Amino acid sequence: MEKKKITIGVPCFNEEKNVINMYNKLKCVVEKIKKYKFEFLFVDNGSSDKTREKIMFLTKKDKNVKGVFLSRDFGPEGSGAAILYNTNSDGLIIVACDFQDPPELISKFIKKWEDGYEVILGQYNKIEDSPFMTLMRKMFYKLFKNISNIDVPINVTGFGLLDKKVIDAMKSLPEKFRFGRGLISWVGFKRIFVSYERQKRENGKSSYDFFAYVKHSERGVFGFSYLPLDLIVYVGFIITILSFLFVIGYLFTVFVFGNPINASIPILLAIVFFGGVNLMALSIIGKYIQVIVEETKNRPMYIVDKKINFKN
Repeated sequence: MEKKKITIGVPCFNEEKNVINMYNKLKCVVEKIKKYKFEFLFVDNGSSDKTREKIMFLTKKDKNVKGVFLSRDFGPEGSGAAILYNTNSDGLIIVACDFQDPPELISKFIKKWEDGYEVILGQYNKIEDSPFMTLMRKMFYKLFKNISNIDVPINVTGFGLLDKKVIDAMKSLPEKFRFGRGLISWVGFKRIFVSYERQKRENGKSSYDFFAYVKHSERGVFGFSYLPLDLIVYVGFIITILSFLFVIGYLFTVFVFGNPINASIPILLAIVFFGGVNLMALSIIGKYIQVIVEETKNRPMYIVDKKINFKN
């Protein structure tokens, strides 16, 4: 029987110091696994350093290395989608090029795959990161898990193995405003987690800062939860009831005590308060409209500049 093929996808952005080392590490890992055929798919997400040249060197050195070069930086979701849509294998493993996720786990992922699991995800129990970012990340995923309509696991980056059925399901989804970790949970299938300790990146500097995390988290919240819209309805209803009671109470005070209250201060406070509530409500609605606009534009998630070592 012909061996099953597994694609190892490596998204890269300004990883010139890591590309060759990652290839060598992956090569050592897969050479010990004889039951499957492996190919490597490096995606350059519009890097401004020599990452592109390093990948091109690998494609010339090893014809089993495929290269996809995007026309610019389309963000982590863009490079992830480029790996997904350029994969036609029985299994897909995605490994970040920064060495924070240990390639040695590949053999464990494959073992779980052989046991019948179709989504195998690495779940880190420790990360070498600043206390502030660690706290913010934990708070977001706990909040997201409570407000979303799907069960998105905490401390999961996308590092893992997906079966062909999962790959095909992910490809069938038409949306462009994507939160990949949420979609993996949304499509379902038999899932298991493999715990590990995440490390600091080996070389280079992360392109993700606090504000990038905030923008990325918006994709999850506004793509998988309607709770913000529900809150607007509930808050509006409560404020309407309280306002009605306030008006009744104020009129009662005027008729009974002859308007002893200086009305300018409560009126000013009411204007500021209701103005803030309206602005917040419009902002939340605007975010959902933004998602709708992005989808109706129907622009691709990425644009390919060049492909290397693809037969078709």
